[in-house]
Amino acid sequence: MNFIKERGKIMSRVCFITGKSQVKGSRIRRRGQTRKSGGIGTHIIKRTRRVFKANLQRVRIVLPSGQVKRVLVCVKAIKAGKIQKAIV
Repeated sequence: MNFIKERGKIMSRVCFITGKSQVKGSRIRRRGQTRKSGGIGTHIIKRTRRVFKANLQRVRIVLPSGQVKRVLVCVKAIKAGKIQKAIV
């Protein structure tokens, strides 16, 4: 499979080039009318924990050694031209 060894751990769903992975965050639920529209302001009702996942794609790339390998790469690295795609 596509795993990257980092500090002795096997990690999945991590970008092969940038090391980008999932980040924890919150989904914030607000209630009330905003002050701008004539209310007394919105209030936070609830915070639910969630995960922001990296946009990873399986791509066949050419490594510097010339070897072709299928890896997970984030779209930001693909658009920036940090990889060289293998031609099938």
